[in-house]
Amino acid sequence: MFTTISARFCHNGRNKLLFGFLVLKNGPNLRTYSTEIAHHEARVETIRNIGIIAHVDAGKTTTTERMLYHSGRTRHMGNVDHGNTTTDFLPLERQRGITIQSAAVTFQWPPKSLCPPDVEPKTVNLIDTPGHQDFRYEVDRCLPILDGAVCILDSVKGVETHTERVWESAHLTRIPRLLYVNKLDRDGASFRRSVHEAATRLKTWPLLCQIPWWQKDDLIGVIDVVHEVGLRFTPISGTMSVVSKESIHKENPALVEEMEKTRVSLLEILSEHDEEVFDDFLEHEKNVYAGVIKKSIRRLIRDGKAKFTPVFAGASLRNVGVQPLLDGVVDYLPSPDERPELRVIAGSRTITMSQLFEMVVKKKGHSHQQPVSSIAHVFKVVDDPKRGVMSWVRVYHGGLSRSSHMWNSNVHGFEKTQNIVHVSAKDYHEVQSLHTGHIGAMTGLKQARTGDTLLTFPGHTGSLAPEAFRSVRIKAPEIPPAVAFISIEPYTKTLGDKIEDALKRLTREDPSIRWYKDEKTEQLILSGMGLLHLEIAQDRLLTHYKIDKESAIWGEIEVEYSETLLAPTETHRETYDRSLRDKQGKAACSAMVEPLEECHHDSLLESSVERDGNIIHISIPLPKSGHLPFDPETVRQQLLNGAIAGLARGPRRSCPVRKCTVHLTFDPSTDWFGPLSTGGHVTNAALFAVRAAMKEAHAKGFVGILEPYSEFRILCPEEASNAIQHDIGSGRGGQVLEVKDQYSVSQSEEGSEVNVEKVYVPPDPYETVQSLRGPKGRTVRMLELRGKAPLKEMMKYDGHLRSLTAGRHTLQLDPGGFELVVGHREKMLEKGE
Repeated sequence: MFTTISARFCHNGRNKLLFGFLVLKNGPNLRTYSTEIAHHEARVETIRNIGIIAHVDAGKTTTTERMLYHSGRTRHMGNVDHGNTTTDFLPLERQRGITIQSAAVTFQWPPKSLCPPDVEPKTVNLIDTPGHQDFRYEVDRCLPILDGAVCILDSVKGVETHTERVWESAHLTRIPRLLYVNKLDRDGASFRRSVHEAATRLKTWPLLCQIPWWQKDDLIGVIDVVHEVGLRFTPISGTMSVVSKESIHKENPALVEEMEKTRVSLLEILSEHDEEVFDDFLEHEKNVYAGVIKKSIRRLIRDGKAKFTPVFAGASLRNVGVQPLLDGVVDYLPSPDERPELRVIAGSRTITMSQLFEMVVKKKGHSHQQPVSSIAHVFKVVDDPKRGVMSWVRVYHGGLSRSSHMWNSNVHGFEKTQNIVHVSAKDYHEVQSLHTGHIGAMTGLKQARTGDTLLTFPGHTGSLAPEAFRSVRIKAPEIPPAVAFISIEPYTKTLGDKIEDALKRLTREDPSIRWYKDEKTEQLILSGMGLLHLEIAQDRLLTHYKIDKESAIWGEIEVEYSETLLAPTETHRETYDRSLRDKQGKAACSAMVEPLEECHHDSLLESSVERDGNIIHISIPLPKSGHLPFDPETVRQQLLNGAIAGLARGPRRSCPVRKCTVHLTFDPSTDWFGPLSTGGHVTNAALFAVRAAMKEAHAKGFVGILEPYSEFRILCPEEASNAIQHDIGSGRGGQVLEVKDQYSVSQSEEGSEVNVEKVYVPPDPYETVQSLRGPKGRTVRMLELRGKAPLKEMMKYDGHLRSLTAGRHTLQLDPGGFELVVGHREKMLEKGE
């Protein structure tokens, strides 16, 4: 039995030499996890920190399973339908067949045992992220710590709306990406349409590194355009064999012609933007060496702006195309030391790490440099049943060990870990340290939360960090606003305390879940990102935190409304002069609130903060003396906390306040009372000032209600489309904005920088041959309806659609923002309907 493992190429002069196709007997016996080089000791230049991103059901977890298998990390390929995947290890993930929380796995590619003597394997830290829009924050908090990503497209459905959203998130964090067109073995799959949609909707120029290799309607492999060979795969096992260009020509001359056209098109694109390729193209025409092409692609995508994106093809479930995709990860995606320098926030400035290290600290009248030994970012917190609270970190500079005295700049306190572990799905391996570029987890951190920054200082033993570095932090992802809630009413106070403790632990794990206690009704209100998100949160409370369902009355999951201002308020100054924790104190603050306008986003100041759909502007005027009697950054954070608390519950329905601009003024000459002005008093002064302004607006009738909307995408038979449009428009307050055939391709979408007429993609088989694949084999014309409707009407709309389409439909919902409730919907809301 022979197993071919990996495709690697090199060139000597103009003679192309293929090497590294290692044909080994008894291949499956080699699928053991190599421990010759510990992953946590890998050199930074050999590390690839990547994520798998895509819409739900595009094949992320299946692709990850195949990567683990072919790398030798696992002996068996898990299957989502069978509930035995490595990364989806939570019982609820296996039960529902979806990814709920991101999971990290580590492997080497190519495996150490299969590398030539002069080739060192790369250590791949891979994070499999959720695809459902309810868990978009789970994706957003993982993306900033990655150095590259593989975006997977379902070739039947093309670019879906959540794919656009995660692509935009990756764009904001400047992550280089690869595109993998998956499920090309399915009926209705179209490589051509998927690539064109990627060009127009993702606004990227596709660099076709591969094209599908079909024999009539069967996908048997991929054609490597860069190296001009065919890669044929054996079904199930995924054994790969290399077929020369000459052999393919004997069997299918038209396929070789398409390979050459695609390669010339790729070279033309590269030569327009890379002088080295341009010179080689002039000299060798289409015979440019593969090594030159690969280096050019790597250079063009390194900045993460995604102007260009390499495209790969395959069908992960059938084991087609996964090994070449792994080669693409190693060849094109950068290592941590090749990424742009990390930027950190120091006070009101955003600076690079180099600038941070150059900061000078004055101590005892002498100036000296106070370098930072290490910087790490906490991007996730997990309450593990065996190890307790685990804080996942990415190290950007230096190293962290078990003895490290780490300053948490968010809580302004030092922390120390009990253990450092290397995480691979549900398996943990204790290590002594984590170094630059590595990802791991720490146990025993008592205060760390998602988004915190950890720093260490050489030889520092004090109770406080050096003053210049106390507030240094890495920017954390914004937490999106909650759109749904569920009420929990405990039967007794003891049961209520137990549920409250579980909620505190749950929200530490997932900051996109919020909760508060209604003092009037004693109900606990749990808010989240949608129906599925809250169902998962409820299940975690019952199973992981051992809350007895019979210990409380659980309400139905409902839409969470918000409040907003319709007109500006007067300026309100409030003085908080009460004892806190038996300690007297006093502080004052002035607040003015106004509706949020688009111009407020355009004129954001350094002292402005965007939070939960609001902009909070804090002004601390400098006194005549020119010196502030307090630390401005500390007071600014206290004022911000007070404003956020003041906006948490509005005066009309006790709902969160959104789409407002808050102006806070803290005048040291009138609002600061020396030692009496403690942190709690400053925070409460801001809180009461904001509440007073909102109460005044409500008394004047200037508080409106906001309703969450969802953008929907419905795929349905043509005969059912009219009934669905009428139902959404007349009975649910929604609007259908676009109706198009499922297989139509937009040649020029508004805002797209890519003209798809210039993007060459080989035709799909059914475009020239009568086939059961695609539209020609279908008897039912499917239409795609896109629009916007109130989330309340759409949360459980899938069941109603089933009756309208006889089950022949798909429904996809994505966040559509908040809109003002007016007319009959406002009257219905006031009546409680």
